Amino acid sequence: MGDPPIQPIHPLSFANFASFAVKGFFGSCDNHRARHPAGTVRAHNEFIMPAHPDWPELPLQEWQDTYHTLHMWTQIVGKIRLGLAPLQNHWWNCALYVNTRGLTTSPIPYNDRTFEIQFNFIDHRLELRTSNGDDHAFPLVPKSVAAFYHELFAMLGAAGLDVKINPKPQEVPNPISLDRDETHAAYDPEYANRLWRILVSTDNVFKEFRAGFIGKASPVHFFWGSFDLCCTRFNGRRAPPRKGVITSEAYSHECSSLGWWPGGPGVNGPAFYAYMAPEPAGYGARPSLPSGSTYLDQMHEFLLMYDDVRRAKSPGADILEFAQNTYAAGADLAGWDRSALER
Repeated sequence: MGDPPIQPIHPLSFANFASFAVKGFFGSCDNHRARHPAGTVRAHNEFIMPAHPDWPELPLQEWQDTYHTLHMWTQIVGKIRLGLAPLQNHWWNCALYVNTRGLTTSPIPYNDRTFEIQFNFIDHRLELRTSNGDDHAFPLVPKSVAAFYHELFAMLGAAGLDVKINPKPQEVPNPISLDRDETHAAYDPEYANRLWRILVSTDNVFKEFRAGFIGKASPVHFFWGSFDLCCTRFNGRRAPPRKGVITSEAYSHECSSLGWWPGGPGVNGPAFYAYMAPEPAGYGARPSLPSGSTYLDQMHEFLLMYDDVRRAKSPGADILEFAQNTYAAGADLAGWDRSALER
C-alpha cells in the first residue's frame, strides 16, 4: 500500500488537506501563507541593519528552480523514512532533521540494521550510511527529479536495501510522478548552502525556545511536504476531532506551533510563522510583536518576514520575542496551565 499524503504539524489547510494538495507551492496558491488581505506580503525594514553572515539572503525569485527541485528530492528521501519508520504521534516519523552538513533522515530501521540518508549541502552530495559500515554517495548537481530518484534507488540496492515508495508527490498542484519528473532539474549549490545555513541558525533558535517548555513538544523538524522547519508545543488536552486520517492525527491535541518557510506565491520571500490550533478568540489582536510582523486574518496565523529578521540588530532575539509573545498570548487565551508546562 502506498504512503498516505502526510500533513505536517501546522495548518496547511484548516478546512481541507486535499485542497492544499492540489493548490499550492508551484503555481496559483490557496494555502495559508499565500493569502493576505493586503495582497503580497513583503519585508518592511528594507535598510535598517546590515545582514548577519549566519542569516544569508535567500531571495525567492533567484532560487525558485532550485527550491522546486529540492522540494521533490526531499520528498523522495522523506518517503523512504515514512515507509520504514514506526508511526509516531502527529506523523513525526516522516520528518527530516537539520545537522552539521545539511538535512538527515536520522537512523532508519531496516531488518537487523539501520541506515541514514543525508543531504550534504557543504560538499553537495547525497550520502547513504549503514550500521554495518557501508558508505555510498552521489553528487548533488543539476539533474532531474527522475534521475535523482533512479540514482538513489540504485544506491540503496547496491547497499542491499530493498525499498519502495509511492512516487506521487504530496502537497503540490499537478503532481508529476517522482520517477518520471524531468521538469524540475535545477541545483544551485550557493542557494542550497544558504538554505542550510538559515536552517542551522533557525534550528538553534527554535531549540532554545523549545527548552523553556517541559510539557509535550515536538522535535525541531523539517517537513518535506511543505518544505518548512517547525516546532510544536502541546498542552495535553484533546482537540475537537477533525475528519480524515491525516488531520485527525496531526491535530488530535491542542497545540501552538512555530515555523520557518522559504516563501511562495503571495509571500515574496522566507518568513517565520506562528499559530494556535484550535485558535482561541481574540488571538490575532493580542500579542505585542517585533517590527515586520503581521497577522493573516483569513488563515489565523502570525507572520514575521525573514528579511526583517536578518537585518535586525539581534535576529535570534527577534525570533524569540515573536515566538514567546505569540505562544504566551494564545496559551493565556486558551487557558493553558502555563505554570505546569514551563520552566
